[in-house]
Amino acid sequence: MEPNRILIIDRVHSVLALEFQHYGFQCLYDPEYFDKGDLSDFEEFYGIVVRSKKIGKEILLNPNNLKFIGRVGSGLENIDVDYAESLGIKCFNSPEGSRDSVGEHCMSILLSLLNKVCKSDQELKKNIWDRNNNWGTELKGKTIGIIGYGNMGSAFAEKLSGFGVNVIAYDKYKKGFSDAFVTESSMERIYAETDILSFHVPLTEETEYLLNTDYLSSFTKDIYVINSSRGKVVRTADLVQAMKEGKVKGAALDVLEYEKSAFEKLDFNTLPEDLKYLLDANNAIITPHVAGWTDESYFKLSKVLFDKVRKEFNL
Repeated sequence: MEPNRILIIDRVHSVLALEFQHYGFQCLYDPEYFDKGDLSDFEEFYGIVVRSKKIGKEILLNPNNLKFIGRVGSGLENIDVDYAESLGIKCFNSPEGSRDSVGEHCMSILLSLLNKVCKSDQELKKNIWDRNNNWGTELKGKTIGIIGYGNMGSAFAEKLSGFGVNVIAYDKYKKGFSDAFVTESSMERIYAETDILSFHVPLTEETEYLLNTDYLSSFTKDIYVINSSRGKVVRTADLVQAMKEGKVKGAALDVLEYEKSAFEKLDFNTLPEDLKYLLDANNAIITPHVAGWTDESYFKLSKVLFDKVRKEFNL
């Protein structure tokens, strides 16, 4: 007899449970399920749905009838995909659901950075009226270099159209993607022409601390840096040093290398000095890993995940 239950261990949009229930499944929402010790009913689950919690090998030692693990979000680094797939368990995520929110968020933090919106807002709230030191920098005419051209990189390129910018992108694992929004590029061209650098890559052994001192030294111009991918793509200490030296003119970061692995916390009691610098810097904007989350994406992330599962298993 096929299992007919879906275990949901993170908060997700109700549409996910409603869709599964429509196809005859029962949904159990239990964030503490794997902490209880009693997993006697684990064989009854057809699938597991997570958002930020980890699904490692220790959880999958006795997968029984499990057919899939779904992540509501982009990236699969919190799931041991290789081990799961070796057991015949399909793994899904739903980056398509948040591509628009990430693209718009990147636009908002970039424009805020260039136009000193946060700096002038905070000054005015302290009764400081300073027009001369709050002039902005126009986006028009700049070259934006995008690293990684999947759902998020392409969404950002689409949002940039209409601003009169030159968008070039490099993706080691994707070719032939030039279109009306972007020109496929070599890293040599990225290094030579970029004014604003934006990361849209997963966290892997190749991309961990991709932005470091050596990497930054390859750029011909002084640049602005945007990171909305994963915190550890950027080595914060090297970014801060480059900002102090003027090589990086400003940074807009939605993610930080100091985040907990579940992306849910930052310990403000033990802030590293480099992060303290960024929090105090007028040329840095930091948001709490929310680029992918809007009222609309909250729905779409769950709906996209369900649709992938339905298609895969012909529900």
